[in-house]
Amino acid sequence: MSGQPFGPDVIAAVSRHMNDDHAEDTLLICRTLGGCPTATRARTTGLDADGVDFVATVDGVEVAVRVPFAHRLTERAEIRREVVRMYQEACVQLGIEPRPAG
Repeated sequence: MSGQPFGPDVIAAVSRHMNDDHAEDTLLICRTLGGCPTATRARTTGLDADGVDFVATVDGVEVAVRVPFAHRLTERAEIRREVVRMYQEACVQLGIEPRPAG
């Protein structure tokens, strides 16, 4: 699989989950770690072992955003941990209290 540990089914499931259940978290990540502080919307479009891909709406225009993971991922369980880390880091940068992981 040329270094890609996540198949299309995993990528689609993670993207759907992020978009359905964590749209606000995705926006916070794009505003901070993705370098789009004025983004008004964001959605997850994919991921690989090295990062997550988003599309953010900035000034009414959709732009591609890539946020790298802190390290290369090899297992599906690592995706959640890494996205939670990104969310928590985004909250710290914005000076807001992250909600408890649950």
